[in-house]
Amino acid sequence: MRELKELEIHVNTFYEAIDSVVTKSLPEHGSPEDRGSADAYYQSPRDPHYWQGPPLAGIRVPASMMTQAQIDSYNTAYFDEKDRKDYG
Repeated sequence: MRELKELEIHVNTFYEAIDSVVTKSLPEHGSPEDRGSADAYYQSPRDPHYWQGPPLAGIRVPASMMTQAQIDSYNTAYFDEKDRKDYG
């Protein structure tokens, strides 16, 4: 019974660690980082922007209304994204 309890603790710790890694590594949906990465993945032209508000119901904020730090975040994510959608 003790071994089962120890195993349960290890399994729970493992899943908590995985959840932590996954959620900490993903940018907030709609953020400049998220949009830059998505544009690169879908092979869209580089066009710094982000979405403010809820997904699919928010407001698109263009580069002309972004701070330099936000544009830099978009560009970094755009150029760092290595995966590409295969439309084949």
